[in-house]
Amino acid sequence: MPDRLDTRRPTALVIGGSLAGLFAAAALAETADVTVVERDRLPEGPEPRRGVPQARHAHLVWSGGVRAFDELLPGVVEEVVARGGRLVRIMGDMVSRAPNEIWFRRFTSTHHRNIVCSRDLLEAVIRDRVLADGRVTLRQDTVAVALEGGATRVTGVRVRTGDEELVLSADLVVDASGRGSSAPRWLRELGLPKVAEREINAGVAYATRLYRAPGSTAETGFPLVNVQANPGRAPGRGGIILPVEGNRWIVTLAGTRGGEPSSDPDSFVDFALGLGDPVIGELLKEAEPLGDVATTRSTANQRRYYEKMRHWPDGFLVLGDAVAGYNPVYGHGITVAAQGALAVRAVLRDTRLTVPGTARRLQRVAARPVAAAWNLAVGQDAFYPGAAATPPTAVERFLARYVDRAVATGARNPRALGALLDVMSLEKPAARLFSPDMLFPMLFGPRKAYLPGPPLTEAERKAVVR
Repeated sequence: MPDRLDTRRPTALVIGGSLAGLFAAAALAETADVTVVERDRLPEGPEPRRGVPQARHAHLVWSGGVRAFDELLPGVVEEVVARGGRLVRIMGDMVSRAPNEIWFRRFTSTHHRNIVCSRDLLEAVIRDRVLADGRVTLRQDTVAVALEGGATRVTGVRVRTGDEELVLSADLVVDASGRGSSAPRWLRELGLPKVAEREINAGVAYATRLYRAPGSTAETGFPLVNVQANPGRAPGRGGIILPVEGNRWIVTLAGTRGGEPSSDPDSFVDFALGLGDPVIGELLKEAEPLGDVATTRSTANQRRYYEKMRHWPDGFLVLGDAVAGYNPVYGHGITVAAQGALAVRAVLRDTRLTVPGTARRLQRVAARPVAAAWNLAVGQDAFYPGAAATPPTAVERFLARYVDRAVATGARNPRALGALLDVMSLEKPAARLFSPDMLFPMLFGPRKAYLPGPPLTEAERKAVVR
């Protein structure tokens, strides 16, 4: 019977209970019955999940992600806030120094908002919401071993549960298993060529420690404090204070090759004091640490160009970090995962997922938010020594200089800041940086003076020591 006359509800199988996997399940549930295959057991509440070594570090969801969350799962952002998360104004509720060492003024005129909370809380809220959908089934303690089918069509996945192996059939298989994805090998085993890959590795290491919010900061809506590393001064060092639920601060410090933070708790504050500006270290002097220091070194920008492969099997799709993983300092991975899922849903509202060629189309549309985040990340990291096999091109150098000018303009002009945040938040394409909102202030002013230091108010500084 022709596919167009097939009235049965299609089936989809999502490999990985990560955020990318949950977003994919939410997008697919509108048109298919979905099974999420997860190798571990997922926690019941806001607790660490195995297989996410970076979960303890500071995470942000930019406003492009906030919009994608609420479009994909209406009301979920309100649920995060109700359970202790915050929506903070960018830059009104932030104290932020750009990579070119310019402090942003705390303008409040833009619409941009970040979700600020722990990764554990964010995952718990989204997991509860998605798995409550009767069209989504979770299969835990199940490892995906190989794809079933051939080079022209994937028909399912061979999985292992304990000592038992079996085949789970599906009309669409989605790999959302993260950076360690086996998709490149699986596709080669089906007879397809090797996928093109690129890696930009600035050699960033992260160290994170949890603190009790000092003084009265938990009662005052204390701002996020961010000192970004400068690629022009290797080794690059930066850090962030993220006030989160439970009256806690997540403090993450970062350094590139030759300037990495360590797991030594006695050196944590000293490292923070040695950043390009000592503000984070100064704010930690009165704070009580809660536990040891967690470190991570898996921070390379890594991209697989599945959308460019000449041949692509029907019934297979790769999403999230399995396509591209970014240096976590830019905070774009979660936003891209949600936007990719939305792109998939939009296609499937018009096209049945069993129609030949649909999987290839899905892979291509999901690559669009990936490309935007990738260009932003590598536009900074490519300038660190040893980050890439080849040095930045002349075009990349020109664009990096232009972005520095855009940042300098946005730091002093709210109209330009809005254009800059549209791009940084993954709401609009990079062409927005060449719009009149950016070019007029950049070329003609008027311009406020650069800030001489971090724009913390006197009340905020006093709240730390009360």
